[in-house]
Parts: sequence; structure tokens; C-alpha cells
Amino acid sequence: MSALQKAVLCAREAEERKALNIVLLDVSQLTSFADYFVICSGKSSRQVQGIADHLEGCLREAGIRPLGMEGLKEGQWVLLDYGEVIVHIFYDPVRGFYDLESLWADARTVHLEGQDMPQLDRDVVKQ
Repeated sequence: MSALQKAVLCAREAEERKALNIVLLDVSQLTSFADYFVICSGKSSRQVQGIADHLEGCLREAGIRPLGMEGLKEGQWVLLDYGEVIVHIFYDPVRGFYDLESLWADARTVHLEGQDMPQLDRDVVKQ
């Protein structure tokens, strides 16, 4: 699975849990530590935790394990590090405070409408 496919998968799975304002940024030309950021919000810390749990579970089923997870217990800003894809899930008011979209304003926004959903199966190459 390519980095873009993984990022789209993360965005689509967040959408399944009613994540708000999902943004997919291509940061590959701006940094060496990731190719894509997926940024989204939840209406409550409980929803943020639910989105993160769902995402982590779906990717784990596909054999993709996070390199790191931060903030799950608090549910204010959860970061899931999948190497070339980093997912930021914010409690909505916290997202406005940190405003990652402005910090990474030079990144290209990937429009999800034109992206195909990758197929998940057990034969996905393990990370």
C-alpha cells in the first residue's frame, strides 16, 4: 500500500466515525519525517478517542501497526504515527488553538473526492 493509499484509508476510516473537517495534506516536499498528514476533529474527547481506536483497529487488521500513539488517554489531541502518514485527531476547540493547517500552509491539500479507497485484505504487505 502506498503512502497516499494509507493516508486516504485513514481519512475514510475517520469519516466512518463522523470525524469533522477532514484535511489531507501532502507534506512530502516540506519535511523528511512524513509524506502526508491527516487532520480531523471530533465533537468531544470521547469521539476523538473513538475515531483513534477505530482507525488503529482497522489498520491493524490490515497488518499496519502504528510506530507510535500519543494522547489517547486525554482525547484532546491524538497523534497516530504510521511512518509516512501521521494522523492528528483533535477535540475541535483544541484544533483551532494549534491550527496545524496554518503552520503547514505551504503543503498541498489532497482532495479526497478523487481518491479511490484502497482495498483492505490480509495480504497487505506488513509494515
